[in-house]
Amino acid sequence: MDFNDTPEEAAFRKEAIEWLEANAERLAPGKRRQSGIAGTGELMKAAKAWQAKKADSKWACITWPEEFGGRSASSMQRVIFNEEEAKFDVPPNLFGIGQGMLGPTIMAHGTPEQKDRYLEPMLRADEVWCQLFSEPSAGSDLAGLRTTAVQDGDEWVVNGQKIWTTGAQESDWGMIVTRTDPTAKKHAGITYFIVDMKSPGIEVRPIHQINDSREFNEVFFSDVRIPDKNRVGAVNDGWRGAITTLMNERASIGSGGSMGVGIKDLLKLARETEWNGRPAIEDPSVREKIADFYWKLKGLEYTGYRALTSLSKGATPGPENSIGKMVGAPLRQDLAAFAMELQGAAGATNDPGDTPFGGAFQQSWLGSPGLRLAGGTDEILHNILAERVLGLPGEIRADKGLAFQDIPTGSAR
Repeated sequence: MDFNDTPEEAAFRKEAIEWLEANAERLAPGKRRQSGIAGTGELMKAAKAWQAKKADSKWACITWPEEFGGRSASSMQRVIFNEEEAKFDVPPNLFGIGQGMLGPTIMAHGTPEQKDRYLEPMLRADEVWCQLFSEPSAGSDLAGLRTTAVQDGDEWVVNGQKIWTTGAQESDWGMIVTRTDPTAKKHAGITYFIVDMKSPGIEVRPIHQINDSREFNEVFFSDVRIPDKNRVGAVNDGWRGAITTLMNERASIGSGGSMGVGIKDLLKLARETEWNGRPAIEDPSVREKIADFYWKLKGLEYTGYRALTSLSKGATPGPENSIGKMVGAPLRQDLAAFAMELQGAAGATNDPGDTPFGGAFQQSWLGSPGLRLAGGTDEILHNILAERVLGLPGEIRADKGLAFQDIPTGSAR
């Protein structure tokens, strides 16, 4: 692909810059944009206000179809806008789960009434969404979920537990996958719903993470009632919707662009840090390590461009996009660990006032384990790429062909 803007892309970039210049302040030299995937309080309030301002001028969710409030922009135009927006002092987008994963799922599988009701408030961030997929007993095997939904007239009664639910404590709505037929095979008998997070019977318990944030939550469901009109897709056919969500999720998580601190910061640190009596950047072992990070990041970048090229030609996100997260998440962890090693004794602290870059490398390293779990663990992604991209023989599965209720388990259902 050609890495230069086409005349059309250049015109789009100019339009985006003009709007940003008129509505936001450019980042001051040396200042870093606040990052995050979930937030509370003033950060959430500021992020909502910025999202509403973008929506008013059709700069929110620009790849969404115009009928749903977007501008039917291409994936390349979205990249261009994101590149330019990153140069301005604006709040992070805390609504990627809804807008990037659940909105496209509703567009693909929802009813006309669901599209009319939920998409515009989602786009404007008037309503915040979370994704209720992971469960304690299912591990990385989403199809092993045990949260049940039993039909009772025009409603469904949901019982069970979800975990690692990002931003659940601030969410108005959630998308939940449930077991509705235990006599069917594991990937069948699953139904997908939209659930009001303020429903009686829902309890959200934030998880205090090692980096001192509380982005993830446990969510408990006790006789929670969901109207049948909130069902997304057919009964027992929720796996199709879940795959749509996951494909969009894996295309957006773990790429080099979401690393927070990156190779430029590492180079700056190496130039400013003394290593064996001289600048670390002059040490051959340090240079070799940085070069190793550089070519891996470039590989990720160009792989991302290849995916964008495919998307710009009308393709939908496929399993090959899992490579961005499979490589990007461990790379982020390794890069941050090396930067902390360069910092010497300061690398062992997590005080923004006593560490280079305000502790950004420490925060990146501490947050990396969560990133390696979110949207599929390393092991799951290896399997996806091996079986669905490379066509290698599948793992031996003892549960293949069995009804879910007959699959051996070490815990009670």
